[in-house]
Amino acid sequence: MRTLVVGNPCNTNALIALSNAPGVPRDQFFAMTMLDENRAKTQLAKKASTDVTGVTHLAVWGNHSTTMFPDFFNAKINGRPVPDVIGHREWLEKDFLTTVQKRGAAIIEARGLSSAASAANAVVDTVRKLTTPTPTGDWFSVAVCSDGSYGIEKGLMFSYPVRSDGRKWEIVQGLPLNPFSQAKIAATEAELKEEKALVADLLPR
Repeated sequence: MRTLVVGNPCNTNALIALSNAPGVPRDQFFAMTMLDENRAKTQLAKKASTDVTGVTHLAVWGNHSTTMFPDFFNAKINGRPVPDVIGHREWLEKDFLTTVQKRGAAIIEARGLSSAASAANAVVDTVRKLTTPTPTGDWFSVAVCSDGSYGIEKGLMFSYPVRSDGRKWEIVQGLPLNPFSQAKIAATEAELKEEKALVADLLPR
């Protein structure tokens, strides 16, 4: 059995579900950040005037919230590093991040409705990526129970770069993280720790 949580706060809701299902392995619980990955890829493709399929190696780190970090440093556009293709560093570090982090709220404000269709599509994308082999060298975004990779507190439901062989998934190891990335990842981890503390009474395990 695999459980994919999409209802917000999805990372912490997944943590609550995991903690109350002692008979189910922790690696069977997921929280969706594919919607954020899709949005990030769209923004980068528009900025680079290319097709969204050309954007690869993009991971969303952390919480599905306004602290998430779509990692443009390790992402590629048509095989080239994003910062080399989009030379506007200020746009990447400010406008791009803010747009992705607040896209959901912007849609609700503009339409008066949530982006249900986009979320449903992201659910399908997540299931497909977990159950089919990841292209060689690439990865995708999903929140999983942290095993301590990249120094993240063990047990948090944290979005990482992940790859799958079609049956089992693994966190991609060894990606370079510069001080800017480290600070963003630390901020989203801190938020998840705060959320965990707020629901401590619901975490019996």
